[in-house]
Amino acid sequence: MSSIPFVSDDLLPEGTSTYNTATVAKGLGVSQSKVLQLLRDRQLIAVRRGGDIHIPRLFFGEVDGRFSIAKHFTGLLSVLHDGGFRDDEIMRWLFELQEDLDAAPAELLHTDSAREMIRRAQSMAF
Repeated sequence: MSSIPFVSDDLLPEGTSTYNTATVAKGLGVSQSKVLQLLRDRQLIAVRRGGDIHIPRLFFGEVDGRFSIAKHFTGLLSVLHDGGFRDDEIMRWLFELQEDLDAAPAELLHTDSAREMIRRAQSMAF
């Protein structure tokens, strides 16, 4: 088991782009230890790839090389954690196709459907 919470085995769909913690730190303009703190604080979740911690690119917005965590992402994580979901279950759900929207929740974080993903997460918890 990892000492960093919310780091699970790599269960992302093949071809999912990720950033390592060094890249996330640079993009956010913080230290790598701050990125690890974001993981501990449940503001991000990650997978382990080849022994390194990787965070899906879809969890971020990027403008001119600077990153920001997607607007509704931390709220969505809170809803899922509060609903009793484990990190591996959350990661699977984030990349599971929502057939009626023809996209996965992680993809929809950057669209008008982000709030719909939070609503669906709330309904799954009950």
